[in-house]
Amino acid sequence: MPTQLKYSTTLAKNTDLAIIVQADKVASVEDLQKEEIAYVQQQVEKEAKIISLNRYSHHLYIVLAPEAKTQNLAQEALRQAGYTLLKQLKANKTEALAILDKTGTNASLYLAEGLYLSNYEFHKYKTKGIKPSSLQTITIADSNINEQTVKELQHVLEAVTLTRDLVNEPHNNQSATQFSENLEEIGREAGFKTEVLDELKIQTLKMGGLLAVNQGSEEPPTFTIMEWQPENAKNKKPYVLVGKGVVYDTGGLSLKPTPQSMDYMKSDMAGAAAVAGVMYAIAKNKLPLHVIALIPATDNRPGGNAYAPGDVLTMHNGMTVEVLNTDAEGRLILADALSFAQKYNPELVIDMATLTGAAARAVGKEGLVAMSNAGDDVMNSLKKFGEQVHERIVEFPLWDEYKKHIESEIADIKNIGGAEAGAISAGKFLECFTNYPWVHFDIAGVAYLLGEDSYRGKQATGSGVRLIYNYLSSLAN
Repeated sequence: MPTQLKYSTTLAKNTDLAIIVQADKVASVEDLQKEEIAYVQQQVEKEAKIISLNRYSHHLYIVLAPEAKTQNLAQEALRQAGYTLLKQLKANKTEALAILDKTGTNASLYLAEGLYLSNYEFHKYKTKGIKPSSLQTITIADSNINEQTVKELQHVLEAVTLTRDLVNEPHNNQSATQFSENLEEIGREAGFKTEVLDELKIQTLKMGGLLAVNQGSEEPPTFTIMEWQPENAKNKKPYVLVGKGVVYDTGGLSLKPTPQSMDYMKSDMAGAAAVAGVMYAIAKNKLPLHVIALIPATDNRPGGNAYAPGDVLTMHNGMTVEVLNTDAEGRLILADALSFAQKYNPELVIDMATLTGAAARAVGKEGLVAMSNAGDDVMNSLKKFGEQVHERIVEFPLWDEYKKHIESEIADIKNIGGAEAGAISAGKFLECFTNYPWVHFDIAGVAYLLGEDSYRGKQATGSGVRLIYNYLSSLAN
């Protein structure tokens, strides 16, 4: 059962309660008894960050407000404190927790965010030995925070967990068709419109990249269009989101060469899942923005009719592409979607994709790689929101010289560059299919983790959802 985030300033007498307070203000907390204050101060001297007080009928948890160089880092420390606190809550089999902030900094929101995301579990396919978390409800009890703010956060965090569920779903239960059906269900639940284009329609649109990648598969491709267009939309031209939906990637005939490199390729649609998550949060929170999302979906397999190195493809916009590596498939399906986006005359297009190992190697799991032609104002704003949610952006250049990396002798461009600047040559490839302000996010390093990383957890992280939602929310407000 998903965690519920609630708002109430009226708490039952024996409610388990987390109190956030500065270390030097512990004595002023009226909820604490004299002996408890002495104990907490003793623990503070021992550099404890979270102190548990057992009142037998319930627990009090004193969470010391973190000291950090910046406000953003302090908020991130609170999210990580939520991860640490959850371990104590699980040990105590706590089902409901209220949070009260004594710092006046809205700290409850960030502690709750860390708790909620840390409490995520994916047990869908376990049949025995399941020990689900006991925590079901988190209540924010601060009088300076309103119910609407808490409800908005609830919907955003639901969107992150929805994204994680999509990415964690095994491919044998999520073909391109099944993925599109899942997107339709999300649309019905959130309230946005969804249209799924089948293979015949994709052929009519001459999406040569998507069709080529799909050639080796026994499952047809899909192209899903999601649209949220409220009557009070503040933008005349829509914002368009594009997500890479490779539901499973073998590398095609350029079979992935390294050990275990195929094991987690169900996650190669994490960009598409994140886009779906953003659309869910936008619609549930009724943002007054017109937003469209485009998701090309297929698997990439070395079947009998698979496209091959040396093939030349004609893309949706008429450009020709020489294929030199069939494992550089994500950029081919994204290119058709980016070209298709031109019909909307968009204000801005943002694409998200687990596109290159080069991006992951460059910045690791600590950052999102971005490239853009949209100008400094857009990128500076995105970076600001990235810092706020601790999904930090590293911007790579798109200098003209990089176009040489993808020059082809027999076609307009080729689908892969050399060993150097691999993430950038992929971005430069995508840029060829844009004629509007555009930002590309390569989330290969952050979308799926093989080891647990605080509240981001293990496996799917839902990275990018909070960042893009907060950016669009700022434009709406």
